[in-house]
Amino acid sequence: MTTKKILLVDDTKLFLELEKNFLRLSPVHILTATSGEEALEVIGKERPDLVFMDVHMPGMGGIACCGRIKSDPSLSSIPVVMVTSSGRLEDVELCRKAGCDGYVTKPIDRREFLDKARIHLNSVDRREPRIPYRAQVNFLADGLSLSGTIADLSSGGVYVACEKGLKEKQELLLEIAMAGPEDPPVRARGVVAWENGPGKRKKPSLPAGFGVEFVEMRDGDSALLKWFIENLDRTG
Repeated sequence: MTTKKILLVDDTKLFLELEKNFLRLSPVHILTATSGEEALEVIGKERPDLVFMDVHMPGMGGIACCGRIKSDPSLSSIPVVMVTSSGRLEDVELCRKAGCDGYVTKPIDRREFLDKARIHLNSVDRREPRIPYRAQVNFLADGLSLSGTIADLSSGGVYVACEKGLKEKQELLLEIAMAGPEDPPVRARGVVAWENGPGKRKKPSLPAGFGVEFVEMRDGDSALLKWFIENLDRTG
C-alpha cells in the first residue's frame, strides 16, 4: 500500500511543528512548505493527497495558492483545508471562493484538525493513547505560578487535576515531574484543549481540571517523555 502524503503549509515553524505532532501516530508521509510559492513547487513534484494551508503568509498567501491549485485541472482534485485566524469571517468566505475543501481556525484544536484530515484520508489516526500516572505538575499561566496533579499522560498532552480552572485555548508553561525525585522534569509549552470544571464537566470520571495539548517541547524533553511513557505502559 502506498503511503499517503500530507503537505503542511505555514510560515510559522511553531504551527508546522504542532500540526506534525498531531499526525505523529498516523502512517502518513509529512511534507512542509513555508510559503504559497514553495507549496506549489512541492505539490507539483510530490502530488500530496491532502494539504493544510495557512491563509496569511508573506508573498503568495494561502488563498491565492489554493485558487491556483483548484484552477489547475491536474491538481484540482487534491483536497485543500485552509487554516484561518479565529473570528475572521471574511477569510472563511475568501477560502470558499478559492475552492477550498474545508477550514480550521487558529488556535488549532487537535481533534478538529484530525477530524478534518480523516474526512479525506482514512489512514489518519485520531487516537492519542493516554497512560494513568500520578505526579505533580507545576505550570505558569497568565504570570501566575500554579500546581496540580497529573491524572493521565501521553506524548501529546496531559490531564491536570487542579482547583484553579483555566479556559480553553489558554496557553501555559508546564514542568512535569518524572518518576523519581532525582529525575529531571519535562518542560513543555501547552494550550488548554478542554475544561472539566464544575459548570462544564465533560468527563465525570476525572477530577476537576483541564486537558492540555503540548504545543512545543525541546527535543531532549520530547525523547525523555516518549521513553518514560513507553516504559510506564509496559510496567503499569
